[in-house]
Amino acid sequence: MTKITFVQSDGERIETEAQAGSTVMETAIMNAIPGIVAECGGACTCATCHVYIDDAWTETVGGPSMMEEDMLDFAFDVKASSRLSCQIKVKDALDGLIVHVPSRQG
Repeated sequence: MTKITFVQSDGERIETEAQAGSTVMETAIMNAIPGIVAECGGACTCATCHVYIDDAWTETVGGPSMMEEDMLDFAFDVKASSRLSCQIKVKDALDGLIVHVPSRQG
């Protein structure tokens, strides 16, 4: 299992275990992570699973696709580290991943 830590806007850390092949969004939903709404269920047609990738993980996670960048236009307070968690596939290389949940979704 891959460990993913979700950091809430108030600093609370929620540690989870994710299955390889799932997405960071699916992991958030399965663990009832506050702030991850995921209205479209992972179809990349909304921006309600927006997260910030921790600086230590940006290179490993990589950047968004063009389609994801278009959807990030609808997210609240987009930063260089912004990603849609539905577009990040869990793999062994992401063990220990830290993502930050925005104070609100767009």
